[in-house]
Amino acid sequence: AMAVWIQAQQLQGEALRQMQALYGQHFPIEVRHYLSQDSIDLDNPQENVKATQLLEGLIQELQKKADHQVGEDGFLLKINFFHYATQLQASGNTYDRCPMELVRCIRHILYHEQRLVREANNSPSPAGSLVDAMSQKHLQINQTFEELRLITQDSENELKKLQQTQEYFIIQYQENMRLQGRWFSQLSQLGPQERLSRETTLQQKKASLEAWLHREAQTLQQYRVDLAEKHQKTLQLLRKQQTTILDDELIQWKRRQQLAGNGGPPEGTLDVLQTWCEKLAEIIWQNRQQIRRAEHLCQQLPIPGPVEEMLSELNSTITDIISALKQPPQVLKTQTKFAATVRLLVGGKLNVHMNPPQVKATIISEQQAKALLKNESTRNESSGEFFYNCCVMEYHQATGTLSAHFRNMSLKRIKRSDRRGAESVTEEKFTILFESQFSVGGNELVFQVKTLSLPVVVIVHGSQDNNATATVLWDNAFAEPGRVPFAVPDKVQWPQLCEALNMKFKAEVQSSRGLTKENLVFLAQKLFNSTSSHLEDYSSTTVSWSQFNRENLPGRNYTFWQWFDGVMEVLKKHLKPHWNDGAILGFVNKQQAHDLLINKPDGTFLLRFSDSEIGGITIAWKFDSSERMFWNLMPFTTRDFSIRSLADRLGDLSYLIYVFPDRPKDEVFSKYYTPVLCESTPAKAVDGYVKPQIKQVVPEFVSASGDSAPGGATYMDQAPSPAVCSQPHYMYAQNPDAVLDPEGDFDLDDTMDVARHVEELLRRPMDSQWIPHAQS
Repeated sequence: AMAVWIQAQQLQGEALRQMQALYGQHFPIEVRHYLSQDSIDLDNPQENVKATQLLEGLIQELQKKADHQVGEDGFLLKINFFHYATQLQASGNTYDRCPMELVRCIRHILYHEQRLVREANNSPSPAGSLVDAMSQKHLQINQTFEELRLITQDSENELKKLQQTQEYFIIQYQENMRLQGRWFSQLSQLGPQERLSRETTLQQKKASLEAWLHREAQTLQQYRVDLAEKHQKTLQLLRKQQTTILDDELIQWKRRQQLAGNGGPPEGTLDVLQTWCEKLAEIIWQNRQQIRRAEHLCQQLPIPGPVEEMLSELNSTITDIISALKQPPQVLKTQTKFAATVRLLVGGKLNVHMNPPQVKATIISEQQAKALLKNESTRNESSGEFFYNCCVMEYHQATGTLSAHFRNMSLKRIKRSDRRGAESVTEEKFTILFESQFSVGGNELVFQVKTLSLPVVVIVHGSQDNNATATVLWDNAFAEPGRVPFAVPDKVQWPQLCEALNMKFKAEVQSSRGLTKENLVFLAQKLFNSTSSHLEDYSSTTVSWSQFNRENLPGRNYTFWQWFDGVMEVLKKHLKPHWNDGAILGFVNKQQAHDLLINKPDGTFLLRFSDSEIGGITIAWKFDSSERMFWNLMPFTTRDFSIRSLADRLGDLSYLIYVFPDRPKDEVFSKYYTPVLCESTPAKAVDGYVKPQIKQVVPEFVSASGDSAPGGATYMDQAPSPAVCSQPHYMYAQNPDAVLDPEGDFDLDDTMDVARHVEELLRRPMDSQWIPHAQS
């Protein structure tokens, strides 16, 4: 069941949804997860008595799990386990009345679980291939552990045989010495003739006994050599297994953790890795103890043995298996609290948890990290100062994990190094060093353990966040496993960057709608200042870090990343539902927008991201008038949407009829409109004031199109106070041409300033002379 559950956790898509549907209140999925290692015999309970025993055993396991939950992290689990146990044993419960139902339920779940895993393994889909590949790797690792267990047990038997043989040899040797002493003592008391006769016999006995001792000594020596060879074989297999687990599996987990920092899928649990690391450490420790015992037996007859190598192997293994489970923020602002968690992957073994060690966190520079990995002395240097940077590890018995939870750390100050060339402070990388020490074997050995966090960029002001995020994104996306801290390519292929941008985009906007092929072509055109509309033309093009976020785009005062980050920011804060609805085309330039609209009916519009303003979104629409055919509204930004939403602004403009290509505007946006009071409903005065309403208008378009809709040319529509709306022309720009851009397109620089000013005024109580019949 445990092996199936490991594979079931890798299911994706429809298979995952089907598996989740198997569970419910009748048998919660949490019970399946936390009891997955327990063995349940479903073939035996054919009678109610045995089924009842199964039910009682399940309840006891849940209560035991609940009792073992400690600390803040275990509080909710404790409550849930007790709740499930209570449900199972409640009188009137289906399982209480008929325990065989529990057996049938578990059988049903496991049968369909195995079917889903089997189908996924046989499927040509990436999900099925992933499960199959992972299962094969896990199977190989577990087979190697079984081989190591058998070899270690065989070595233990050989050691016992060696010990028994040596003890018997010593007894026989001592007995031989005693007999020889007695014989020669007796000879000294005999006469010459009798002594000569007896001496010949005694010499024969002595020769025979010495020959036996010689043979036994050779056998003993061969046992020692055989044992040493077994330990050498074990050591080779351990090295291979350690490489697989620590240099492959753990590094891959850390790589997945790094990609998760860019919005990739979660890196997954460390539980399987911890199980492997604990087995690895346990087997190394057992072999080390065997070698120590063999060394004690061989003091008089040295034999070749990997004693020091084995000791070194244990040291390196334990040093490497402390890992950051929850990474600190990779953009770290000084004087701001953050959390981090580190976990020792041998928590339940070697009795480390009996005296939980303390972990200390220190921030170090890239150069200090390099020196640390080269085992060069850094003289306990740090590059900053933390608050609350020491934490004692906590042992969770139910899960067998030993972790340190830093909950309130903050960086008091940072010491920066001399930067290289054009490098800015937001390109400088640091890392948090977590280190501890613990002893095993009754203080026989003391181990220093340490791990580094993912690279962090330290900022002192929120305005630096944008550029710092670019550094982190580039590092997370393109770092090579096992690199020298924190080397990263200066140039990458455009498709690689596309993958990173798409991953980040979906995570930041929290949307399943990622970047399309057309979107990526647009981004390539912007970045490379190109006109090619074929994505394949960019497949071998490289992008440098400087192009990404050091050099401004041609004719602009911002970098490519700054523009792209602005798009994500405005979508995330204000436009996410519209992006998910497909209402925002977004990644098109002004000319492309005109080309798309040219054959559409008047009133068709699209929403695109501004080329000229970071985080801006503009409306382009078609209306064939005497002045022009295409209209482009001055971009809206986050500040504008915090005053009035995009949906309401579009709703105000009655001449915008169809969302490109042909969807009725109200069908797309009406569910997001802010409800307004009916005109017949009297406004409720507050302290003598009535509340106004803001309305979006485009005066130049109204003039050009001859639109005479009521209230169409007002900046604000105050139904309760029509007197205010009777003189809207006071708010118009005096020169209509002043709000057109050089290409003859509509530009609201001046009028938007007026509009924003009015909107700010509307947030304050208005003077009584502007409101008829207002009470003073």
